[in-house]
Amino acid sequence: MKFKTRLLITSIAVVLVPFLLTIIAFIVVGSHVEDAGKEIGLLDRQNLAIAYTIENYSRMTEEVLEEVKEQIEREPLKLEDTDYLGAISGELNSKFSYIIVRKGDEIYYTGNDTAARRIFSVLPEYGNELPDSETGLYYNDMKKLVKQLDFRFADDSDGSFFIVTSVRTLISRSALKEMLFALILVLCITSMVLTWWMQKGLFTPINQLNTAMQNIAEGNLEYMLTTQEKGEIGELYRNYEDMRLRLKESTDEKFEHERKNRELVSNISHDLKTPITSIKGYVEGIMDGVADTPEKMNKYIRTIYDKANDMDRLINELTTYSGIDTNRIPYTFRRINVADYFGDCVEEVGLDLESKHIELNYDALVEPSTQIIADPEQLKRVINNIISNSVKYMNKEKGVIDIRILDELDSIRVEIEDNGMGIAAKDLPNIFERFYRTDASRNSSKGGSGIGLSIVKKIIEDHGGYIWATSKENEGTCMHFVIRKYQAPQD
Repeated sequence: MKFKTRLLITSIAVVLVPFLLTIIAFIVVGSHVEDAGKEIGLLDRQNLAIAYTIENYSRMTEEVLEEVKEQIEREPLKLEDTDYLGAISGELNSKFSYIIVRKGDEIYYTGNDTAARRIFSVLPEYGNELPDSETGLYYNDMKKLVKQLDFRFADDSDGSFFIVTSVRTLISRSALKEMLFALILVLCITSMVLTWWMQKGLFTPINQLNTAMQNIAEGNLEYMLTTQEKGEIGELYRNYEDMRLRLKESTDEKFEHERKNRELVSNISHDLKTPITSIKGYVEGIMDGVADTPEKMNKYIRTIYDKANDMDRLINELTTYSGIDTNRIPYTFRRINVADYFGDCVEEVGLDLESKHIELNYDALVEPSTQIIADPEQLKRVINNIISNSVKYMNKEKGVIDIRILDELDSIRVEIEDNGMGIAAKDLPNIFERFYRTDASRNSSKGGSGIGLSIVKKIIEDHGGYIWATSKENEGTCMHFVIRKYQAPQD
């Protein structure tokens, strides 16, 4: 659920839930009061809502009335004592009541003159005590609870003692306490429910995300967070998972890259050690006079020269690899004629292959005017690397390398095929990966860093072309690469 939706629901709930629960509380309290009113049978149906309050306060004033009655029995003239009446009035003030003493048709004494004059005309007449209780009970339209006690004054005139209680006051005070308690209870329940809801929907996920981020900070990239939630929380969880997976992938790539770099250093060190050892051996032979004939001397010097070339090639590969790794291979693109360029390359490598007793065949099946946009030096590196690989893994007494240039409408396709040991089908898809060797033990004996074909692939792709290989074990391998032709702009 989205935060906006959650906050909107919370805002509505803060207002609506207490309101509804308060209404329910009023209904429950009202029902309770109605039941209580029916039990005591004090009022008619229209006034049942206040019956419970009347019963309580009726009991409080009943005690005062009983005391007055007992006092009259002991001292019949005690109700003529205004000091005594004042004491009773003071006691009833705390019970939201006051007294009226009527003598004949006049007010003899009252604890609240203003209120007494408003109700005096509707008070029950002398001798009209209601039979509901021993002392009588009266409730009129002015919402006054009246208790009456008749007596005789010293001059034998009629006298009535009234205790008057304001029902409105009783209702407001009593109901206010109950409803205030109900409202506080409603607010507490609402607050707890909303707090739990927000805790579950907001703070718990945030704490989980905090724990997950601490694991990330400590390098634990295996700590997963999954959720079916939608909205912001779900997006945060999914973003965390995306970040974690990318960090893990990046870290794995970093470790793999470091491993391959260590492997490269090891390979280069091994491959450099072999020609250096040979050079030292032949130089020591010359120094010791072993090459005592011009033929031997020429052979030793030729071998030293070849080994130095191998070292130079390895160093060039390492330099080129560094350029690939930082994407900084220098290119100088220009238009070149395909037939002329590849003819020169074949002539250059042909002399070296002839010395190794490898036959080189060349066919240019393209129009003489065909041109491409390429860097001549880098494209020559491609050809040299592919042919060097063919020579390195040549296992036939009579080696053969065929170079063919084919026309592919808007592109040219170059095929360099040999009759060497070939490549296993399981290794073929991986030969252009950096540091990949089809057989580590066999390749270490042959030499090579494992980056030659990855350099070839990078250069061809930077020329806008693509490269692939086909091979059969013990029959040979064919490298294919395609480069788009140069199209002269039309007028």
